Amino acid sequence: MSDIVLRTTGLTKRYKNRLAVDHLSIEVRRGDVFGFLGPNGAGKSTTIRMILHLVFPSEGDVEIFGESLKTAGHKALAKVGAVVEKPAFYNHLSALRNLEILGGLQKPVTRRRIMEQLERVGLADRAGDPVKTYSHGMNQRLGLALILLNEPELVILDEPTTGLDPQGMKEVRELIRELARERGVTIFLSSHLLYEVELIATRMAIIHQGKLRVEGSVQDLLKKGPSSVLVKTDRPEEALQFLKTNESYRSAAIHTDGINIELDQERIPELNRRLVSAGFNVHGLIPQRTLETYFLNLIEGHEP
Repeated sequence: MSDIVLRTTGLTKRYKNRLAVDHLSIEVRRGDVFGFLGPNGAGKSTTIRMILHLVFPSEGDVEIFGESLKTAGHKALAKVGAVVEKPAFYNHLSALRNLEILGGLQKPVTRRRIMEQLERVGLADRAGDPVKTYSHGMNQRLGLALILLNEPELVILDEPTTGLDPQGMKEVRELIRELARERGVTIFLSSHLLYEVELIATRMAIIHQGKLRVEGSVQDLLKKGPSSVLVKTDRPEEALQFLKTNESYRSAAIHTDGINIELDQERIPELNRRLVSAGFNVHGLIPQRTLETYFLNLIEGHEP
């Protein structure tokens, strides 16, 4: 069985004179929580619509579980579940009734299974309420419950935490982790909340102006290139003066909670040895490179 669950090859979409997606080639592996990132207008939504066969590409192809969308069409999506934008429901009906109707379009589902999924997304106590009384965040969670009814092997989520309060965001994060780690579901996650993606993604791709800029392991990508470290020590002012005597640490500056230095993460052990050898008590060396920093540097052309 191939390890590649989703592959795009030279995927391109033109709208008259505008190139929305430009020969995009990415691979999503079995078990990934794959973050799909890019600024507004980068081509994320268009890409997702081409993957779901809602928009036809101008060039290129999409393979899902080894089947080409060009030849298999919607049959290739049989093991795929997706929530794109705001899910559509019958607003005058209850959540339970909506899932009975919509969830049964592919195959019959039991009320017990429906309640299990509503429990999983935190809506079991509102199962009998009309969907028109639901908040946007509750609609998002109901959309998740719907796609989970048929036990998809690939789940595509477009901004899944939009409209959720902090508790709701935490619950969705935990649900994504459970699906990926315990059930082996592959997650393709588009989001503008970089902190959320950093917490849960194993691999990611960043696109800009329709083109792929980078793809790989989140942790490996964040280790590359310039970053900064927050130094916590017993005598910060003296430590700052000591560091300033070394050309490598000229960027050191006092911040509210310590000393911040522009430094590659690979050089943190060396910094620690220098400070300890000079008689300073080091309470912490905290890497400050985040996905947000990496993303902004990449988009602005400061990353290789």
